[in-house]
Amino acid sequence: MQNKNETNENVSRVVADFFKKNPIKHNNHSKKNSGFLRSEHKKSADEYVDKHEAYTSNNITDQKGDYEIKDKNLHNKNNKFKKNHNKHQKKNDHQDELKLNHTYADSDTNIDPKIFNDYTAQAAEEIKEPIKNQSSDTENEWYDPNTPVEIVGVRFKNGGKIYYFAPLGNTYLKNDNVIVETARGLEFGTVHTPNSVVKIKDVVMPLKNVIRLATEEDINHYEQNCEKVKDAVRICNERILVHNLDMKLVEVEYTFDNSKLLFYFTSEGRVDFRELVKDLAGIFKTRIELRQIGIREETKLLGGIGICGRPFCCKTFLNDFAQVSIKMAKEQGLSLNSAKISGACGRLMCCLKYEHETYDEEIRKTPKTDTPVITPDGPGIVCETQPLAGLC
Repeated sequence: MQNKNETNENVSRVVADFFKKNPIKHNNHSKKNSGFLRSEHKKSADEYVDKHEAYTSNNITDQKGDYEIKDKNLHNKNNKFKKNHNKHQKKNDHQDELKLNHTYADSDTNIDPKIFNDYTAQAAEEIKEPIKNQSSDTENEWYDPNTPVEIVGVRFKNGGKIYYFAPLGNTYLKNDNVIVETARGLEFGTVHTPNSVVKIKDVVMPLKNVIRLATEEDINHYEQNCEKVKDAVRICNERILVHNLDMKLVEVEYTFDNSKLLFYFTSEGRVDFRELVKDLAGIFKTRIELRQIGIREETKLLGGIGICGRPFCCKTFLNDFAQVSIKMAKEQGLSLNSAKISGACGRLMCCLKYEHETYDEEIRKTPKTDTPVITPDGPGIVCETQPLAGLC
């Protein structure tokens, strides 16, 4: 233990002697020295800022000079490019003139190209003038929604849609037989709406024309087509059985000029009738077209008597099928039994739409069921309403 203590004392003495001979130098400065250093730093910073400003100003002036030199060079290059372009253009024009002279020299008729160019320019102007006049007329006539237009309404089938045509200054009465121009050629129709003036926004433009009143020959030709339809129906049904197709033939129609024969059919799904079309085209020697229609269109074409005892509305006077919903039956207080509110086609009856607007207005005025109300006899709850009678 004594030896250890002696060694520790000796080590501490050696360390103390070393630090006495080599003292530690501190970097702490006095207040005077610190103030002196701060002032020196401020001076050096100010000098640096001045030098930087002078340097940047010199660089900016140098850059301006560089930009001016570059602009001059670009301007000179553009001028050279324009001169070269004009030279090449003159060469091309000269070559085109040589080609023209060569072609006219080779042709049988020697025509001066200058005269030819003047003639073509004059012809182009003459063509443009009527087009301009026509466009100005059509703008005033076709695009003003309030422009009056004279029309004639024509039907092609009993209860079919009414199509509008231009009478071309002639007058037609109701039930007159006429020949009109359609997208598929000349057609035989009956006037439903005589000459009348409507706004151009109420019709679909452009209007096709009424060609003439139907003559006796036209009427006889139309009746012959109706007789041919019977044979077409029989032959088509036979070919459907031969090809074993899942389709039901509804109606056959000839165009007035016998250029096309149309077959209307119904089916639950899609039908591959390509072979059938080939057979029919070989038999009738004309263009064949098959159209698949829905159940409502089938009922419209066939006709019948409704549950009211009158002919179907779609067959007699309805032009288009309106959208009918079960909500209309609920608002009118009808039974929701599908057998009572459905027509012969299996869809909701079209007559549900007739009184829908009136019921809608009256229902807004009457309170809803199960709502509390105050009456002369006291408070109560609405159990039943009759909108048309105005009773609760």
